[in-house]
Amino acid sequence: MMHRSVKQNWFWAVSLLVAFLGLGLLFPPAGTRAAGGGTAHSEQVRESVIAGTWYADSPAELRSAIYAFLQKVPEQRPLGEPLALISPHAGYAYSGQVAAYAYKLLREYQFATVVIIAPSHHAAFRGVSVYDRGGYRTPLGIVPLDHTLIEQLRTRDNTIRCVPQAHAREHSLEIQLPFLQTLMPGFKLVPLVMGDQSYATCQRLADTLAQCLRGKSVLIVASSDLSHYHSYGEAKELDQVIIDHINKFDPQGLSYDLASKRCEACGGGPMVTALLAARKLGGDRTEVLHYANSGDVTGDRSRVVGYLAAAVYKGSGPAQPEAEQRPVGVDPGLSAEEKALLHRIARESIESHSAGKKPPAVQVISPRLKEPRGAFVTLHKQGELRGCIGHVIDDQPLAETVAAMAVAAAFQDPRFPPVTPDELEDLEIEISAMTPLRQITDVEEIEVGRHGIIVQQNGHSGLLLPQVATQYGWDRETFLDYTCRKANLPADAWKEENTKIFIFSADVF
Repeated sequence: MMHRSVKQNWFWAVSLLVAFLGLGLLFPPAGTRAAGGGTAHSEQVRESVIAGTWYADSPAELRSAIYAFLQKVPEQRPLGEPLALISPHAGYAYSGQVAAYAYKLLREYQFATVVIIAPSHHAAFRGVSVYDRGGYRTPLGIVPLDHTLIEQLRTRDNTIRCVPQAHAREHSLEIQLPFLQTLMPGFKLVPLVMGDQSYATCQRLADTLAQCLRGKSVLIVASSDLSHYHSYGEAKELDQVIIDHINKFDPQGLSYDLASKRCEACGGGPMVTALLAARKLGGDRTEVLHYANSGDVTGDRSRVVGYLAAAVYKGSGPAQPEAEQRPVGVDPGLSAEEKALLHRIARESIESHSAGKKPPAVQVISPRLKEPRGAFVTLHKQGELRGCIGHVIDDQPLAETVAAMAVAAAFQDPRFPPVTPDELEDLEIEISAMTPLRQITDVEEIEVGRHGIIVQQNGHSGLLLPQVATQYGWDRETFLDYTCRKANLPADAWKEENTKIFIFSADVF
């Protein structure tokens, strides 16, 4: 478990000694080169790809820079035992000072293992990659892997596997290591790179981490920069959305706003995962330690990148309960065969349109599929949203509505480029067969998990399906807030007298 240092002066004395003698002499890393070449245990060490560019390649210069960053951070008292940190991953000249605000917390704590969750900037793949071939080398030595924990993660979740190209050039994971080597020499590493950052992937990884980390001396580090290449003022507005979600310990809202483009973070998935996992491990409080952007360093405020340091603690108060899982929508009586036929109609409509052909004629006998119904068709590819279009008015048969909305979702959603033929095999189709709209005057009628919402005011309109609130664990008011935001209205516009609110339900399959 974690042990608090007796005196802070002891830490700085040891740090200076390490700087003088060299970290490699005091703490021989696992996998060091043997006399005949190669490494101990025949490990394939992952060599540094950013030493000399993103940070100094001289051990003495690198340690000196890190000590300088740490000394500029004001004294801070942790709010509890750290479970997770969020740290930026730009070059040290730009984001090193912000990162120091997170890592200075480790003066008083030691962890046996660090799980770093990073985004993939160079390789596209599904799921999560863990490097299991050997340690990571930096100018300060080789960080050994925690092979036992890596194997536990892989055994529990078969979507966690080694994708070597995900780690070959990835800077966002490596950039965290010198701070950790300086403050916690001797730790072991679990290097995770997320190939997709959908909420479903974040939830799955967080569940796996919580199950495997419980009771162990492990720190989670999420690697992420924030908004990219906006003006200074625009960047601060976008990044404040993320700051607010972290301060509220709200991973679901953060994930939704990232997906809705209300904020930006290249490591949004790692941040959401770290928050979700820390909550499951007993985290009860978050703290944003520092925020800045590249304009604060360079003076150029025309196109900046945002950086944030934050922590999740446990032991600082009663933990917030996780949202209760509720069933979604209603069951209007569609049979399994009728649902399967609608899926077939949707897929064949997309494939035919992609090939420039008319969809094959499908004989629809069921009276329920001939009933006038609105419907939405939602497409996912490798866990990520790929398109969603719907028709809310019940003015045409359900089967025809589904066929038309499937084509619209694949080729006419303005948020995405049209689906290409090589994507067809990977498309996952979700259909929401709607009930008629009903206007309400009392929001107490809204049942989370059962109802979807439409908000209208002064020409603005926003709609969210029933499954959205369930997916993100929202209560009624949060659901209303986000529906208003979807309509480009203030979050509390649903409280205003001139706002119209409609509800509906859906059979989601």
